[in-house]
Amino acid sequence: MGRSGQDCWYRGELIMYIARPVIAIIDDYEGFVPALNAYGMLKEALPNADIRVITRQPLDDGAIRQIRDVEYLVLIRERSPITAQLLDGLPALRALVQTGTAGQAATSHIDQEACAQRGIAILEGGVSDGHSAAEITWALILNASRNVHHYMNSMKQGSWQQGNPTGQIGRALHGQTLGILGYGRIGQLLGGYAQAFGMDVLVWGRENTRLAAQKTGVRLTDGRDALFEQSDILALQMRMSSESRHSVTLRDLGLMKPTSLLVNTGRPGLIEPGALVAALKAGRPGRVAVDVHEHEPVLHATGLTESPRCTATPHIGYVERNSYEILFDAAFRKLIAFLNTNTAGAVDKPT
Repeated sequence: MGRSGQDCWYRGELIMYIARPVIAIIDDYEGFVPALNAYGMLKEALPNADIRVITRQPLDDGAIRQIRDVEYLVLIRERSPITAQLLDGLPALRALVQTGTAGQAATSHIDQEACAQRGIAILEGGVSDGHSAAEITWALILNASRNVHHYMNSMKQGSWQQGNPTGQIGRALHGQTLGILGYGRIGQLLGGYAQAFGMDVLVWGRENTRLAAQKTGVRLTDGRDALFEQSDILALQMRMSSESRHSVTLRDLGLMKPTSLLVNTGRPGLIEPGALVAALKAGRPGRVAVDVHEHEPVLHATGLTESPRCTATPHIGYVERNSYEILFDAAFRKLIAFLNTNTAGAVDKPT
């Protein structure tokens, strides 16, 4: 495909427009992206571009036919696996643009070797501020602790205070212990929420966790087992890595109280496959709340989601206006920079 361009000023930077880049944003299930300020910025920066927003889920043959000639594919987090077979169906593809980070552990949904073999670049966006993920975690904690979703559903069906199949009465958060495994950016936000609710906060980890615990006034356990044993509510907020993958085992979950709640809004791969369902059946922990799932999208009930002691949401921790703006702004700017750098005859930014 021939590429020619014209110089253009955009927010103080001289960029090169290529003739008509073909861009697809896939997996925008609810059609939110075109309403973003970041999308307006992309349209303004690349007025000649053919930009397609694909809302179909999953990315089936029909959707793939719509993007066969696409050169730049923008991904919404890890919603679709990018396999060698998929790449074979996109012969014009030059780059994948990842909303969020694109490290090896974070992009297990991308066959990076297949991309390298085909000369397809992987462009990394950036991280959000963490507030949306922390807030959905807190919403799940409140919901599961007070059985809110069960009571709401039963009331809609004409029942009054009879919609709790868990066999456990709701509990206020005040006075309970929140354990946080992974006391980084999001974990520290959760710790602040918990302190505001009058909870005791317990963490465990290495030197960075110890320093953060001292700084924020939370307790550090004597060991990892103690975190599972002593927490009334345990939130998993570890970064995904080769070390943390499947690091929460059935044995760990068996240390928890039968009245406790495990919350995972981080990554499904943090937990040993099958361990959560087995642990629920064994009664330790007594309840779970999850926003991430081993196989997404979840379009049918699973052994986990069908349990009355499971509170589940469909991976919406980052599906929030401010988070979307941050993620897509970073990703789109990386794409614009890539187009500028990789266009024949591109000009330097003015000094």
